[in-house]
Amino acid sequence: MDDRVRIAIDRGGTFTDVHCSQSGKSDIVLKLLSVDPLNYPDAPTEGIRRALEIATGQSFPKGTKLRLDHVESIRMGTTVATNALLERKGTRTAFITTKGFRDVLRIGQQARPDIFDLSVKKLAALYETVVEIDERVTIATSTEDPESSPADFANTADPDIAQGLTGDPIRILRKPDVDTVRSQLRDLYEDGFRSIAVALLHSYTYPVHENMVAEIAREMGFAVAVSAELQPMIKIVSRANSAVADAYLSPVTRKYIETFADGFEGGLDALGSKLLFMQSDGGLCPVNLFSGLRAVLSGPAGGVIGYAKTCYDVEDGTPLVSVDMGGTSTDVSRYSGRLEHVFETTTAQVIIQAPQLDINTVAAGGGSRLFYENGMFVVGPESAGAHPGPACYRKGGPLAVTDANLLLGRLLPESFPHIFGPNENEPLDVDATRQKFDELTAAVSNDRGVKMTPEEVAAGFLRVANEAMCRPIRTGFESAGHNLVVFGGAGGQHGTAIASALGISRILVPRFSSLLSAYGMALADVVVEEQEPSSAVLSTSKAVDNSKVFADLRSRSGLLGSRGRATLLAQGFKDTQITLEVMYNCRFQGTSTALMVPVALGVDDEQAVGTFVAQHDQMFGFTLQRDVNVDDVRVRAIAHSAHAKQESPYKSLKEVPRHAAPVLSTCARKKVYFETMGWLNAAIVPLEDLNTGEQVEAPAIIYDETQTILVEPGFVAIATPQHIVLERTGPPPPKRALDLANIDPIQLSVFGHRFMGIAEQMGTLLRQTSISTNIKERLDFSCALFSPEGNLVANAPHIPCHLGAMSAAIRFQAELLEGQLEEGDVIMSNHPDAGGSHLPDITVITPAFHEGRIVFWTASRAHHADIGGIRAGSMPPFSKTIDQEGAQILSFKLVKKGKFDEEGVIDLMFVQPAKYPGCSGTRTLSDNISDLKAQVSANHRGAALIRALISEFSLEVVQFYMLAIQKTSERAVRELLRFAHAKFHGKPLQAIDYLDEGAEIHLKVDIDPESGDAVFDFTGTSAQLYSNLNAPTAILYSAVIYVLRSLIPMAIPLNHGCLTPIRVIVPPRTFLSPGPGAATVGGNVETSQRITDVILKAFEAAGASQGTCNNLTFGFGGNVAGSTVKGFGYYETIGGGAGAGPTWDGQSGTHVHMTNTCIGDAEHIERKYPVVVREFGIRTGSGGAGRHPGGDGCVRELEFTRSLEVSILSERRVIPPYGMHGGSPGKVGHNWWFRKEADGTYTKIYLGGKNECPMGPGDRIRIETPGGGGYGAPGTEEEPENEVYGTYTLAHPASLAKAGGSLQKMKETAQSN
Repeated sequence: MDDRVRIAIDRGGTFTDVHCSQSGKSDIVLKLLSVDPLNYPDAPTEGIRRALEIATGQSFPKGTKLRLDHVESIRMGTTVATNALLERKGTRTAFITTKGFRDVLRIGQQARPDIFDLSVKKLAALYETVVEIDERVTIATSTEDPESSPADFANTADPDIAQGLTGDPIRILRKPDVDTVRSQLRDLYEDGFRSIAVALLHSYTYPVHENMVAEIAREMGFAVAVSAELQPMIKIVSRANSAVADAYLSPVTRKYIETFADGFEGGLDALGSKLLFMQSDGGLCPVNLFSGLRAVLSGPAGGVIGYAKTCYDVEDGTPLVSVDMGGTSTDVSRYSGRLEHVFETTTAQVIIQAPQLDINTVAAGGGSRLFYENGMFVVGPESAGAHPGPACYRKGGPLAVTDANLLLGRLLPESFPHIFGPNENEPLDVDATRQKFDELTAAVSNDRGVKMTPEEVAAGFLRVANEAMCRPIRTGFESAGHNLVVFGGAGGQHGTAIASALGISRILVPRFSSLLSAYGMALADVVVEEQEPSSAVLSTSKAVDNSKVFADLRSRSGLLGSRGRATLLAQGFKDTQITLEVMYNCRFQGTSTALMVPVALGVDDEQAVGTFVAQHDQMFGFTLQRDVNVDDVRVRAIAHSAHAKQESPYKSLKEVPRHAAPVLSTCARKKVYFETMGWLNAAIVPLEDLNTGEQVEAPAIIYDETQTILVEPGFVAIATPQHIVLERTGPPPPKRALDLANIDPIQLSVFGHRFMGIAEQMGTLLRQTSISTNIKERLDFSCALFSPEGNLVANAPHIPCHLGAMSAAIRFQAELLEGQLEEGDVIMSNHPDAGGSHLPDITVITPAFHEGRIVFWTASRAHHADIGGIRAGSMPPFSKTIDQEGAQILSFKLVKKGKFDEEGVIDLMFVQPAKYPGCSGTRTLSDNISDLKAQVSANHRGAALIRALISEFSLEVVQFYMLAIQKTSERAVRELLRFAHAKFHGKPLQAIDYLDEGAEIHLKVDIDPESGDAVFDFTGTSAQLYSNLNAPTAILYSAVIYVLRSLIPMAIPLNHGCLTPIRVIVPPRTFLSPGPGAATVGGNVETSQRITDVILKAFEAAGASQGTCNNLTFGFGGNVAGSTVKGFGYYETIGGGAGAGPTWDGQSGTHVHMTNTCIGDAEHIERKYPVVVREFGIRTGSGGAGRHPGGDGCVRELEFTRSLEVSILSERRVIPPYGMHGGSPGKVGHNWWFRKEADGTYTKIYLGGKNECPMGPGDRIRIETPGGGGYGAPGTEEEPENEVYGTYTLAHPASLAKAGGSLQKMKETAQSN
């Protein structure tokens, strides 16, 4: 019998967990500090030393190199790469990319990390310098152009046309010069760089140029990360980010591995194939194939494998949702029989394009700090960390979740090792925890005027923490049909509370719950991922023969499978151990959401199409009658590890008779506090004293040296061979009786989470079910919840100009249709006279009924890429009346008693707009209809969730806390206004700013310091304009709420309370209060920015930002004058410079203030449209000078490959963005047309701020966006802190999510840099 040991190690941020198994012997588990320099230099090596001593009975003195003859395998997960990424402590890296794209990662998707952070703080870039290679290729066809086809290049003799790996025809515009490349790389080498990342445009399908650069670099001695080798998927921003991350992290990972190997006789060579590392995708790989890019989630991935292998039963089939609660955060994931992967995530503001398990991080862990802010309980995102740690760690730390559990008796101080205090030799300090809770309780009681006990406060914080962990689970799926798995150091203390909140009846706590990541690595398989891009198109029509396409796909998957199998065979695995999983990355044509579809080899090929359609319908609730694009072919080659078969916990539950645990008669008991029941006598049960089938009734605590499991009233714990299973035995304890005369701060915080959770779930569903790029990728939408009167309750904000504006639309419909609405009715509107912003923003409104009356409204506002009008994209620069801007909808019942009125939509959006001279109906009708249905679905979800909340708490309680949360926001705004009054010594705040045409915006703000009320008076503003820059009054409120929220330094709920202290005065028939028929398409995107500039100027908060959205549209086609021409419309907005402030430099190349949309990736745009993105970079020197300089604008240059109508609508081309307090203004922007003449030369034509022109093949438009204004004269001193607004700031990098799976994808898209 082989008596060698198998060791699995998870090196976490605080603790390193070790699992050691040996044939015929009990498993060994160890937990030690990850950093303990006084006792050992490396925790994993020390863990192995201790495990070997226990397993062999031999002594292995510290400091001596360990022999490997007793070791069969070592499997490791490590946070080395994650920590280097979070802390920006990687290797000095250079980034190599295509000429014109040096700033592609600096601009990224141009959205700012947090829409209310005026400083637009971003973490540092991973690369130190950029080298541009003078080369370029593009896709020769355009999928959205109905007149473009690959058949045009089928038999071409053009030497500049090649076929890409996807099958797309590639046009080679410029080949790189080898000597020039070599010289550029030599300069880098001489400058000391040794690690580089190479990412050239379209290398995912045409890697020839990228490979050439990489080959030269490797010859010169560079370590090279090649984007197409790492992950050959479309999107240059994602692929380049990944390559840079790999170049930045892999040397750090390699250095750690070498240091680790140095602790063994023979070093790395001796470890050889014995050493395997866990990757983010849940598979192991040998050390020579391990890269930093795929190491970021290695620890959490081990946990997913651990519960997937030990807690799921194929026969039972109940899906699992897991909560892995650690020190700084909690990881949430799901398993339903198949590992769920995502292929693009964001960690620490860096996009990682690589297979990762779908894990989502919530900033609520044992070390998450507890705050009482603005009348609400707040948990995290800041963490106490390991040093100083929570208050009970004896290092002067703050209160944290661990302290709350300790105070309530849910932790056993006597079972913890004495590793605390300055010398790390003392026990947990209960007295320090109690003292801090006494102080906090006094503050809460004084503020609220309600007597509370420290126990009530601590229990309240735990409720809020549990709600934070439940929020992403609720957003992702229906939780009640799942079993809950809890693990991690703190998971067992929260499991029953989380299950109760989610409606889950069964909880599984694995045997090694506190070190399940390490145990999962022991059970994991070795995996090789092979993938390549594709452009295959499969028809969903049974009349079409897909056999040739499937033959090509089978051939591709066969080659990839052979490669993966060969790699595993070379590692010593037998062919019988290897299985292959084949997947196609599919999406409906014209959409951007792809799904990985498993393919059964040797089975009817057409099943792949049916599987995709069924999967799409299950996930998004609809299917389309469109062809299916296969973007990638993926193969996972899996070498199955030899490990003991895991027994089903459900089988044990069924087969083993249950009985009360004998230990209950002799075990210790202690007082434990429960929220609604107070202090109860709980049994303290050692886990080792429980045998299979024994039950422990609540209340109880089950513990061992590494975990604590709380059994709350309403649950019973049953021991099985490998688990503790907690099952609900009856209804949960009754909720606390709520006093509707006084606001309970705990309940207030919980309702804050619940209301925002509803809005977020609406947003998630809308993004999932929408079709258009505008909504799905640019995130140009918002979802919100409103009171019966139409006041904002909760908003999941993506676009600031939607913030306060939707309330006016709800109130209009509520008054217009009073008494005319029934359950199942849904309203559509976009008209400025009905509370709309501009016509492309269509608002869908749903009344939520309870007992026959409307008790809430749900609504979603989304920008539709085309709604007709005189120009494609429906953003005409020269519209004079609203009739020229597209479909006008004052009030329309989109759904009547549950039936969608598609005929009415066609009439309103396609037929009616074309009746106006020179106008077309919508050019994207099918997308409009699909997106409207998605908005209806999102609203329906919100209404259903509201009804569920009412059922849980009662209508009276829900509406009471709806108003209470508004009061919380109101209170914060009043304090801000009082601060401003004192800052300006009681004088009115005044400002004036101008549109480029000369129109003036006047503002005077008078503040009452006693009440905290303010009057925003826009008297003196210019009259209504004969242009499209008129802004409906609703936009004024959006600008006001945005600025006030941005100047408040804490996270407050976004709701009507922010506007309660504000009275707005605006005379009628100004361009901020236009009359009927006024054109408004530019008011929402341009004038809104100027209103924001004026308000910030009055408050003297910052220099002006670029003050424009730089709206670019192009396209052709439509139904003009009774003739329909198939075409397309494209719309984008472009970032610029942000204004500087009293404590920050302005950010460059970002969206500012009233917008925050992402920009389309250059590779996506060139694949879909007849355009070449020639340059997208920072406009260096365009920011205003100052003590804090303004941010620089952007340069974006596009070349068109066919005749198109092109429009630009922009501002700040005449009036520059102002500087503040002596700072210089930013530079104005410019728009240029480079018209290609017959002789090949270009005529440079200035377009001004607003223009439209017919551009032909070879013509280019160049947009130079404005810079931001500077703050303070250069060289002057900083202002006193007590005179500076407490501007909203980004959390510390350590608080950022490590794992951002599908549940956080929408937020992360906007956070990517």
